[in-house]
Amino acid sequence: MRTTVNPASHGLAPSSLATLDERLREYVDNGLLPGWQLLVSRHGQVVHHRSYGMDDRDDTLFRIYSMTKPVTSVAAMILHQEGRFDLTDPLERHLPAFRDMRIFTGGDADAPVTEPARGPIRVRHLLQHTSGLSYGAFLDHPLDEMYRARGLGSPQPPGRDLAELTDAWAGLPLLFEPGSRWNYGVSTDVLGRLIEVVSGQSLDAFLTERVFAPLGMTDTTFTPTPAQRARLTRVYAPGEGGGLVERAEDAEDAEDVEDTVLESSGFLCGGGGLLSTMADYHRFTQMLLGGGALDGVRLLERHTVNLMTANHLPGGVDLAQAAVTIPEPGRYDGLGFGLGFSIDLDPTFRGVTCAPGQYGWSGAAGTTFLVDPHHRLTAVFLTQVLPSPHTAAVRTLLGRLPHTGLRD
Repeated sequence: MRTTVNPASHGLAPSSLATLDERLREYVDNGLLPGWQLLVSRHGQVVHHRSYGMDDRDDTLFRIYSMTKPVTSVAAMILHQEGRFDLTDPLERHLPAFRDMRIFTGGDADAPVTEPARGPIRVRHLLQHTSGLSYGAFLDHPLDEMYRARGLGSPQPPGRDLAELTDAWAGLPLLFEPGSRWNYGVSTDVLGRLIEVVSGQSLDAFLTERVFAPLGMTDTTFTPTPAQRARLTRVYAPGEGGGLVERAEDAEDAEDVEDTVLESSGFLCGGGGLLSTMADYHRFTQMLLGGGALDGVRLLERHTVNLMTANHLPGGVDLAQAAVTIPEPGRYDGLGFGLGFSIDLDPTFRGVTCAPGQYGWSGAAGTTFLVDPHHRLTAVFLTQVLPSPHTAAVRTLLGRLPHTGLRD
């Protein structure tokens, strides 16, 4: 367990942290989560580090799924700072397959009706999830059916690398005119391919050289070594009769474990492929809180972090107005989206008491993090249950920390 400083000396009431732990333990005791790790930091000092029902080591490896997206977004903005591309660049300038895109306007998956897009996908649209690309998994829409029919509805369609997948995604129509709406999809995976093309390096090599090594994130990887795999947590799923069951790809009798996306296939999924640890992801959040710098190492300029954590949704609206579909009523109210992060614009819409400007993102297996620049506070929560319907509730609990006895 990581050494912590007295939370009271950093303005956080120990009783409030104890209440937070109690609420989170209930998820495990009620069979909704297999266990968790939690780390809260203020002013760069760890004030609270707890685990329940799970190994408490800092080097336990978790599949962070979509918490990969902010990492990939930071990597892209490093290249942007260096003038390797502009955010307003047409994507086709770097990835020619995205030339002459078309918009789905009607019909069905077998006979789609399309029309030419009025404008190109621009690089910024990938970071904002306003590109019109989809995932092939979440929408009840003919376009997602087209993704699935072409084998593009899973995190790693077999037999194709990132370059081949990017070309395949470019060959499908878009859900809407680029820049006009928000839809969660493969935008960050395409961004990972853009990083490869612009940098001349594979995505894993670029991330290692330009993000992980400078920050001391020694365990964050797409492809775990045998020693790392021994520290990799199991992934669970809700059981049909209640409780949790170990997912098949992690079970001892699962076939072809080495070929699954959850283990090690070498697939560079910039939108969801990384494994990481509490120690590593904490360092990533501290870099963000530090305005792009940590321990004397600067990845991003402060104004770049400010740009990434401002709302970029069209017309300045929130996700409730910009998103094509709303997974849960009220979940997106008052939330904006920047360049790789969601941002709390007006937390009162969701009944959350966090400060405006708090930002972060979550992963499919229930992992989540937040950075509160106003209160100089970060929190990282790691668990492993897929799907995880409790992530929004956990984020709400974490977001309340600054308003439960906080003193400067």
